[in-house]
Amino acid sequence: MRTLICGSIAYDNIMVFPDHFKNHILPEKIHVLNVAFLVPEMRREFGGCAGNIAYNLKMLGGEPVMMATVGDDYAPYAERFKQLNLTQEHVQHVADTFTAQAFITTDLADNQITAFHPGAMNFSHLNSVKESRDIRLGIIAPDGRDGMLQHAHEFHEAGIPFVFDPGQGLPMYNGEELLGFIDKADYIAVNDYEGEMLQDRTGHKLESLANNAKALIITLGAQGSIIYADGKKYEIPCVKPKEIVDPTGCGDAYRAGLLYGIVNNFDWQTTGQLGSLMGSLKIAQRGGQNHQFSRDEIGQYYFENFGTRIF
Repeated sequence: MRTLICGSIAYDNIMVFPDHFKNHILPEKIHVLNVAFLVPEMRREFGGCAGNIAYNLKMLGGEPVMMATVGDDYAPYAERFKQLNLTQEHVQHVADTFTAQAFITTDLADNQITAFHPGAMNFSHLNSVKESRDIRLGIIAPDGRDGMLQHAHEFHEAGIPFVFDPGQGLPMYNGEELLGFIDKADYIAVNDYEGEMLQDRTGHKLESLANNAKALIITLGAQGSIIYADGKKYEIPCVKPKEIVDPTGCGDAYRAGLLYGIVNNFDWQTTGQLGSLMGSLKIAQRGGQNHQFSRDEIGQYYFENFGTRIF
């Protein structure tokens, strides 16, 4: 039941500016912008799509196998994965690079200014799906451009079903390249904004693209999600969270539920509902990997929200 997760491993450096950006940026001076924000609050979180998805899938009782490239500063993350009992057999160190990382500054209105350094992620093509073993399902999450293209080809050649989840990496590809991914993938997962961009770049409506895959999944935030599969449209409700703290990593948590449902042959309604629940559990905690639940607790929450047992 091993699931190969191709994507980024990253550090998220999150800073809070205790004011509003608009009070310090002069619109008429944008062309000569020179602004410094004092950020007395800062934290560093473990993140990256591969890391986040694997973390959530492990909580569900799945068998995630990460395929990612990391830099010289990887040691703290490596120790974390060791403690979580997450295999690092396909996490490759690239010398003289930094592990990918985001520098995010948020103001009091939740506006964000983000800088992202891909670092070792740019070398994701050094990993090969061909080197993996006993893989039941895969996912291509945001990663280095060349790596995503290569891994899609390798999954397809090996006959391993996979989810195409372009995320923030979608703008790197033109319409022809995106159609190439879709032609090879068994499943497609996007949020509503990415879905609109996918339509625009490929020239095809989402309903049409869904006909080329076993399922097309569109997450809609607080409006839940939609799954097109088996010639049907499944409307998945949003699970009301205990509180809304931080949306970072919610999409990755949803995808962990999606992967678990697919590999365990759940029906699409159940699969989507599990994804929705995982996103809801995550949003009540800061960071992408600070929510902690046992498999039994997740099962109980599912029962409380949907009235049926899944574990």
